[in-house]
Amino acid sequence: MDPDPDRTRAFGEQLLGILTGGVLTMLIGIGHRTGLFAAAARGPATSMELAERAELHERYVREWLGAMVTGGIMEYDPAGGRYSLPAEHAALLTGATSRNIGPAASSLRTLGSVLPQVERCFTDGGGVPIAEYAAVSAGGLGETWRHIYDEHLVDGFLGPVPGLLERLRAGVRVLDLGCGTGHAVNVLARRFPRSTFDGLDIATDAIADAEAERTAFDLPNAAFAVADAADLAPDKPYDVITAFDAIHDQAAPEVVLRRIRDALAPDGVFVMIDTKFATRLEDNVGNPYAPLSYGVSLLFCVPTSIATGGSGLGAMWGQERATEMLADAGFTDVEVFDTPRPQNCMYVCRTEES
Repeated sequence: MDPDPDRTRAFGEQLLGILTGGVLTMLIGIGHRTGLFAAAARGPATSMELAERAELHERYVREWLGAMVTGGIMEYDPAGGRYSLPAEHAALLTGATSRNIGPAASSLRTLGSVLPQVERCFTDGGGVPIAEYAAVSAGGLGETWRHIYDEHLVDGFLGPVPGLLERLRAGVRVLDLGCGTGHAVNVLARRFPRSTFDGLDIATDAIADAEAERTAFDLPNAAFAVADAADLAPDKPYDVITAFDAIHDQAAPEVVLRRIRDALAPDGVFVMIDTKFATRLEDNVGNPYAPLSYGVSLLFCVPTSIATGGSGLGAMWGQERATEMLADAGFTDVEVFDTPRPQNCMYVCRTEES
């Protein structure tokens, strides 16, 4: 059957949009890292004035501005030769907030840097160690979640869990599994001084950063350790265990979930924040967050899991499979909550003993 020319033409336009979006994503990352968006948010400016504000070379700034204007991100007044960033756009491109898309663009740059290694896995198999991502990330991988923790961790994520904030205020033992650079632990330790908080992660560099922040914040009720979650076997049970976007990255997530179940006190609670998608591909069609999440899963979650001998569960394991795996691990009481992020949901898990 001959192709439908109208459908071919429409798909060509779609591909142009995809390619344009890819280039603009790279340039948004440049604008974030160089401070160009912050400089533009101060008011209309010529290319020279903007370059001087950001202490950059004007010729490169001018070409960047051409893409920003034709891409609909900034506006241009040809009469005065001035460029401006609308306040509505600046709200999503500037500031140390979770709404700023700049850190996400920088994270995609990190994934792009490791693209040859992932591509090799298509033919050779195997995975890509997380250390290879850390070597090129320049802090980009965790910046977005730092802002999310600052803004939403206590009230947005943990607040809806019945009785949890009261227990944290009274004093309980808490473990954050797969804590990364430990910002969630440090935020909670500052907010709830009567509770004690442990952070565990397999990445040595991340734990070093977590400990440095803990020291800077002077938090005697927080501690960090380099360890594999699959080996979790604490001497004393935890009252609360949390995992933020971490379980699907584990080499053996089913083992980790059972370890978490065994590490909880009888009245303990496991709070798992993970991706909010369906297990079946066809049920994710039309979800605007799905293509990006499948891509991130392919470029990070799957290869890092396989690199440690895992199955490569991936970020798109879905709510149905997650619920099934939690039940298999021994959690008989699982509630699912929405979160401040539409691409994430929260599983609040207990056993029948509690």
